Amino acid sequence: MIEHGGVDRHKFLPKRIILVRHGESEGNLDGSAYSTVPDHQIALTQQGIAQARLAGNQIRRVISDSDNLVDNWKVYFYVSPYTRTRLTLREIAKSFPRKCVIGVREECRIREQDFGNFQITEKMKAIKDDRQKFGRFYYRFPEGESAADVYDRVSSFLESLWRDIDMNRLQHDPSNDLNLIIVSHGLASRVFLMKWFKWTVEQFEHLHNFGNCEFRVMQLGLGGEYSLAVYHSDDEMQQWGLSPEMIAGQKWRAHAQRGENMEKLPWYLDGFLDHVSDDEDDDDKNIENNVS
Repeated sequence: MIEHGGVDRHKFLPKRIILVRHGESEGNLDGSAYSTVPDHQIALTQQGIAQARLAGNQIRRVISDSDNLVDNWKVYFYVSPYTRTRLTLREIAKSFPRKCVIGVREECRIREQDFGNFQITEKMKAIKDDRQKFGRFYYRFPEGESAADVYDRVSSFLESLWRDIDMNRLQHDPSNDLNLIIVSHGLASRVFLMKWFKWTVEQFEHLHNFGNCEFRVMQLGLGGEYSLAVYHSDDEMQQWGLSPEMIAGQKWRAHAQRGENMEKLPWYLDGFLDHVSDDEDDDDKNIENNVS
């Protein structure tokens, strides 16, 4: 347990951080919508509204069915300022009693990747073909952003999020389970996970985008670390593009003590180094052989 000033800090940590992509938008249904409507004003379709309502019910069950707790939980929402995410939030929130919602905050740093201004369909197709060749993480859209740019602003948001938690700005009563629900976009959610779990650029390139109103549950493990493996199955994580090594990392986090450093584990280091030996004598011998 983490203690500070006699207070158990573990109790103030959210039990879950849930990332949700918006419902089906008019732009998802018809890409030409971006040529006449600003991206931030693209609304949900009727199907998207229905998806958001269903997602709200599903997330409510995830939260309320845990440990058979009855209303012994609270939610706090963060939402992208785009029309489609705010509309998604409105539908999701209908599944939650008002007494269980302790707050909501619009957060510009979790907005959609900037693709430029109005998007011409034929031109965007060629641009996205170039992105596929160049690499999704580093490719910057003309007059827009790269995924690396989104990573930087999402990283800034994550630091602010930790300050909110650490200083209890959310006014969380530790006698209740706290659940943070972040309603955002596919790319922003993927780079959030990448930053949080220290995934590499190569690993990011293999991740699949969230479906409309799909969500990922990062749940607090027994030792105080967050993991996708507490709630989600191996098959689910594999379908999302997580490699066997990434899934192993999630399982390790589900039981790791808070503050343990995964970067010191040999199987993690082997992803960066040719060989990691636990024997110092072997290391000395290898150095001698290389010198001679």
